Amino acid sequence: MYMNRCLQLAANGLGQVSPNPIVGALILHNNQIIGEGWHRKYGEAHAEVNAIGQVLEKYPDAEKILKEAVMYVNLEPCAHQGKTPPCADLIIRHGIPEVVIGCPDPHEKVAGKGIEKLLAAGVRVRTGILEAACLELNRRFVTFQTERRPYVILKWAQTRNGYFAPLDGARYWITSPFSRQLVHRWRSEEDAVMVGYRTALADDPQLTVREWSGRNPLRIAIDRDLSLPSSLKLFDQTEKTLVFNAVKTDAVGAVHYLEVENFNFYFPQFSLYQLYLMDVQSLIIEGGAKTLDAFIKSNLWDEARIFTGAADLPEGIPAPHIYGSLVEEKQVGPDKLVIYRNKRKRPDAG
Repeated sequence: MYMNRCLQLAANGLGQVSPNPIVGALILHNNQIIGEGWHRKYGEAHAEVNAIGQVLEKYPDAEKILKEAVMYVNLEPCAHQGKTPPCADLIIRHGIPEVVIGCPDPHEKVAGKGIEKLLAAGVRVRTGILEAACLELNRRFVTFQTERRPYVILKWAQTRNGYFAPLDGARYWITSPFSRQLVHRWRSEEDAVMVGYRTALADDPQLTVREWSGRNPLRIAIDRDLSLPSSLKLFDQTEKTLVFNAVKTDAVGAVHYLEVENFNFYFPQFSLYQLYLMDVQSLIIEGGAKTLDAFIKSNLWDEARIFTGAADLPEGIPAPHIYGSLVEEKQVGPDKLVIYRNKRKRPDAG
């Protein structure tokens, strides 16, 4: 029950703390929750700090209470100096005698060192509480740390008879406003969103969160020959935009150009490694069909979120084919949403 509450608290940080993990913590005293906190923003206080801070604010005898309390946290407390001091040191300093941890932190600077530090100080530590759920919640962070690349989410819409777009590539709305609003929410939760050349040209997308509240992701376009017109919304200078190309590496205001030596089979690997170096923890790929197929064929995807609209097209560009484990299937207004997870991912992590 208490670890579930930590997961609820942690989820509040989704889209706000990358490249850090999302973490929630609570402090229990005499079977009552006396303090809660979560990591709210990258560079600011961690969940453990906020939970302890709440206790210090609420109780005059907080220091005595903390020495009789138990802390629950969904991820191993950090043991190194980063943007903020080590949380393990803070727990020890306040004399909290017991810490219950959901799962270990895979970051190379933590990786069990937080647990070791607590144990060396005489703190009782319990681990592995709802471990699979804790790993699942931080699947972006875990993938980023262990595979050295962003967590990749494929997203597309298809007609009822399986077409991705009209043959001429013209803009054609397949899904309803309900689904489009959901996509804007998804964008607010991830670090970056990518589209290929044809999608950028045909749809002229803004790739922002206009219909949701939250931060806009890094916008990414694939434009091999830099032939996309500068009048596109992607180049309006309102948000940072990255352009993978074969011409130059340069920056013009908020638009950053990154040269790729060739656009062969290895483009997915190259682009994901470059995004890893930029601390991009998660990426949504929204099209087009050629771009999606490249990542599918390279097996460099983690989730696929596929909308099927209510309409048919007499002919068109076939939607991508994907094979994975079904995670969820539901209606979003008149549209059907199906979410798959790549089968190579750990089964206990969803």
